[in-house]
Amino acid sequence: MILRREFIAGLGGATAWPLAARAQQGGRARRIGVLRGADENDPEAKLRHSAFTQALAALGWAEDRNVRMDLQWGGGDADRIRALAQELVGSQPDIILTGGVPATAAVLRETRTIPIVFVIVADTVATGIVERLDRPSGNTTGFADLEATLGGKWLELLSEIAPGLKRAAIMFNPDTTPTVSVYMPSFETAARALKVVPIRVPVHSDGEIEAANITLGREPGGGLVSMPDGGFLRTHRASIISAAAGNNVPAVYDVADFARDGGLLSYGVDPQDGFRRAASYVDRILRGEKPGDLPVQFPVKYEMVLNLKTAKALGLEVPPSIMLRATEAIE
Repeated sequence: MILRREFIAGLGGATAWPLAARAQQGGRARRIGVLRGADENDPEAKLRHSAFTQALAALGWAEDRNVRMDLQWGGGDADRIRALAQELVGSQPDIILTGGVPATAAVLRETRTIPIVFVIVADTVATGIVERLDRPSGNTTGFADLEATLGGKWLELLSEIAPGLKRAAIMFNPDTTPTVSVYMPSFETAARALKVVPIRVPVHSDGEIEAANITLGREPGGGLVSMPDGGFLRTHRASIISAAAGNNVPAVYDVADFARDGGLLSYGVDPQDGFRRAASYVDRILRGEKPGDLPVQFPVKYEMVLNLKTAKALGLEVPPSIMLRATEAIE
């Protein structure tokens, strides 16, 4: 885990909020720091940022007019994310928007006073990002993206689309997927019910991704669940998709662009919607509200994307139950 409750408890105590006073000055461009765990060349990650800036502009905050934005990309590298967090906090912006647990945790380590609004964070209390959902306290609030029960949901979907499933690996990077333990209980419960052997597969490189898929594909009945990860797994998604296809391994992912890029099936929240909604909290905090008084919010839009071409290549017959639930089917 990157963060525990004990760490957050250490952030307690009296907190100064210089922002509230500065908000009254007017005439000064407000400074928004943004730290993303993804790669700057990731088209979907750029769309998410664009959704945020457009929503912010609709609330009256436009770049080069009354807002200056410092956008940093971690590229899936935990060490780089930590270094960028230190640099960003050192520049003393008025507020920081973070994407993913590694980026949020890294910024929290560096500041107890600068307001933080997070997006793409799973089970925020269990991961120690906030103490409570209704009143987070401290300098952090935001928009959670996934729930712990989805670990089991992904495995159920995998078993449904690949009915001969016998072994299922849950793939994660220990450095950029600290939430793996959040999903494991529901994943293992579903595995017992489905009589599927659950396997944990930590990966750190393309070579390890390939090796894991070779092992899964060596005998019939292997399948893969790729964990939510705004850093390493997202940056290496082409390798994950290619390795799964090359070894005839059916796989389920948490975000739609994996399926759109050739993965079999995805189920999860609409991440652009989370960034769009985050603009409302940034607006409220820039106008003087405290992040600790704003409750953590949960997803309102989910999507399931099915790649029919990949299903055909894997020799899978897609059941009507999945076809009916898919919000998008790629021919």
